[in-house]
Amino acid sequence: MESGPETGIPKLPLENMAVRHTGLTYFNAGCYLEAARVCLDRHHTPPTDFEYQNDQEEGITLVQWETTNERTKGAYNNESDATRDGAYIFALAALEMLSGLVAVHRAETQTGSDYYVAPVGEPVEDLEGWWRLEVKGTDQSRAKMRSKLREAIAQMLNGDSNLPAIAAVIGFKERLIILKTVEESI
Repeated sequence: MESGPETGIPKLPLENMAVRHTGLTYFNAGCYLEAARVCLDRHHTPPTDFEYQNDQEEGITLVQWETTNERTKGAYNNESDATRDGAYIFALAALEMLSGLVAVHRAETQTGSDYYVAPVGEPVEDLEGWWRLEVKGTDQSRAKMRSKLREAIAQMLNGDSNLPAIAAVIGFKERLIILKTVEESI
């Protein structure tokens, strides 16, 4: 896990994700990263730290990015699309950093999820090692983030898939990443 040079805080691995995530191309990983940079620029200057929470731990990660120019901001002027796409790259980078899971495939409609993820090195053909990932992004409060987490969990429980699932909510304004394993009993 890479860390910031002067802080020792682990760095969120946002760069070159298509190299490590076979479910991403260079083009969509680049677009997701541009969208995330636009979202970050709405509220913060680089670098900044993000809090993360998952089933096992809480901590801080360093987020570094290049600020966007007016052309890039204009290309991502649709706030909801930019927030959704920027959240994809954040969620996938956080799963990679914290759990060793990488994107292996885009999920089909009706699965209740956005991506399939699997452990690094897992054979892509082996569905049994895959997890579903549903991602939500927001610029709103922590209370709204919790609401979005409940939405993501409900969506996954109603999805047409029996694979295990993880819900992710990215709060760009609040600087918070939430990852939650979805239990069937919820």
